[in-house]
Amino acid sequence: QVQLVESGGGLVQAGGSLRLSCAASGNTFRSNTMGWYRQAPGNQREFVAIISSGGSTNYADSVKGRFTISRDNAKNTVYLQMNSLKPEDTAVYYCYYNGVYWGQGTQVTVSS
Repeated sequence: QVQLVESGGGLVQAGGSLRLSCAASGNTFRSNTMGWYRQAPGNQREFVAIISSGGSTNYADSVKGRFTISRDNAKNTVYLQMNSLKPEDTAVYYCYYNGVYWGQGTQVTVSS
């Protein structure tokens, strides 16, 4: 089992920034993929960004150029730096690990 603990969500005005963190613990693997999805009210959960243990990244088109995913392998932690936030970024953000384990979610609200 892998446990994921997220932090860093909150309320911010449009144009502002937030940084999400997700720490993995338990039976973690040296080689793994971590990332973020989000789900807005009434919508399906959608992909945001992903990063491999080697540092390869991929982003949803809607966040390219505004969000940056990074990780600290020594800490089994992944980060999501979110800049130039828009009201449409409002959602619960979920961390995931190897496509199997999910965090509890952290709320991000962007006011206009």
